[in-house]
Amino acid sequence: MEKLSTVCPEILQSAGVASNLLWEKFCSGKPSAIPTCSDLEHIFAPLFSAPAPMRLPLLKLKVLEVLIYLGNMKSGRKELTQYFSQQTELIKEIRQQLTEHLEQRFTIEELSKQYLINTSTLKEVFKAVYGLPIATYMKEYRVHQAMKLLRETDATIADIAAQVGYETQGKFSKAFKDVTQVLPTEYRKMQY
Repeated sequence: MEKLSTVCPEILQSAGVASNLLWEKFCSGKPSAIPTCSDLEHIFAPLFSAPAPMRLPLLKLKVLEVLIYLGNMKSGRKELTQYFSQQTELIKEIRQQLTEHLEQRFTIEELSKQYLINTSTLKEVFKAVYGLPIATYMKEYRVHQAMKLLRETDATIADIAAQVGYETQGKFSKAFKDVTQVLPTEYRKMQY
């Protein structure tokens, strides 16, 4: 924010986005949440299938898009109650368990019993914190981890599928294409 306040790109200025307003909306010291919306998902979606040389320039462009989006949000902040903050911490623990054990599939009921939280509350707060239902979030998380493995290792598609929690290569390929619009084999070829 400090750099933005001294050197605000012309595109942000022309969109009416000022760093001091962003600061007031989101950085005044109190926890805040940004409502779930598909607009933010659409901003970042192209990053996942972009060829390696294009990622950094595209990321810089996407940061500007997010700043414009945030600068033009109607309600600047949704203050979090202490109760919601406590639930948020619990949800973060649940997310950590889910993401550290990709090879396991946890049901909502299992998580609810383990963490002593109502199933409806678990689903509602998870979506409020991470912007997606648990199943959708985990599908995307698994695919993003697989993308990293496809870029950084020579492991087979079947091995990668198993590492990120898919029993079959077919189910993995379908999930991968749902998220990235390309098959894992095509994605790997795009990286070279």
